[in-house]
Amino acid sequence: MLFRAGVVNRPGRVEAGNTVLDTMPEEKDRAQSLTLGVATFGWNDFRINLIDTPGYADFAGDALTALRVADVAVFVVDGVSGLQVNDEIMWQTASALGKPRLIFVNKLDKERGSFERTLDGIRSRFGPGVEPVELPVGEASAFHGVADLLTDHLFSYDGGTTVESDEVPPDIAEREHAEHEHLVEDVVEIEDDLLGRYLDGEPITVDELEHALHTGFVAGTVWPVLCGSATESIAIDRLLEFLCRIAPDPVEVQAATPSDGEPLAYVFKTHTDDYVGRVALLKILSGTVRADDILV
Repeated sequence: MLFRAGVVNRPGRVEAGNTVLDTMPEEKDRAQSLTLGVATFGWNDFRINLIDTPGYADFAGDALTALRVADVAVFVVDGVSGLQVNDEIMWQTASALGKPRLIFVNKLDKERGSFERTLDGIRSRFGPGVEPVELPVGEASAFHGVADLLTDHLFSYDGGTTVESDEVPPDIAEREHAEHEHLVEDVVEIEDDLLGRYLDGEPITVDELEHALHTGFVAGTVWPVLCGSATESIAIDRLLEFLCRIAPDPVEVQAATPSDGEPLAYVFKTHTDDYVGRVALLKILSGTVRADDILV
């Protein structure tokens, strides 16, 4: 995400020990995150605050902390090994907290990577609210893009550039059309007026579908599924676009706290930085916090 947003000039790799948010020596040695990290970046006209969490059950404490303060939870599921036990535990926790959730099926560029198998496993565990909004184009080393089920458009990736087309490849066109119709049928049920128009044979626009999908997303009744490859930077931009266009506005999922009230913040993590000393990470719930403010 940071690479696609232009914050860093090359994507970090866990194996190389040069990821942005794995800063502790132990994290580099073990090639895994041990604590949560925070990054902020711009995407078009939006500001995204990213809380990156450990994926291993041994370090789930920070992931639970992140869930409590995040407005949306993105579950990154391995497209090779499929859904893991820890994924299910964190999903149940997110559900109990009422967090809107989406799923990103990763590693579809790897051998034995399978969107179909992974999606079946997700559906069998999480139920009918699971809604794929993209289909992969190509498999393993031939994976090179995604078909957007909302717009019927193809997004291809080559050398870091994204090419959009309204022509879906013939080998997946039939399935894409069927999945598009299935998505439309499920999404129009979210809003009564859309359902009535759909049953009357009226066309439903992409904007209307996105609005209804947004409504279901906020309500926690729909869990969109996207797909791609982080290491090859395939469809990461689509994930960012989806978060900005479809995901809930933070105001929609936060507790009813007056934004113009006295400064109120929740400190969810503290750590010591070698250069600046003690650092407290906080989520502002109301009011405004400015540099040099003293908070009690």
